[in-house]
Amino acid sequence: MSAQRGRDLLVRISNGTGGFVAVAGLRARQLAFNAETVDVTNADSAGRWRELLAGAGVRRAAVAGSGVFRDEASDARLRQMFFDGVIGLLL
Repeated sequence: MSAQRGRDLLVRISNGTGGFVAVAGLRARQLAFNAETVDVTNADSAGRWRELLAGAGVRRAAVAGSGVFRDEASDARLRQMFFDGVIGLLL
């Protein structure tokens, strides 16, 4: 993949056969990735040190910006995926 400007993104979704189809272009104003641990420290923790739950955590990605959909069908498909709670987006 060649280098590209970081704020210009192409939104793609899976075509179900291992490939991806472009559905929209996005000019990002904000792009953030966060990972948080799960703190399970309690009164019985050894030495009262902070205790984290192994293999658990919360990961978030947030994108804010403006852009255009490729067509009306792409718009409808992406919105339906959002409302269905499908996690299949790749930016």
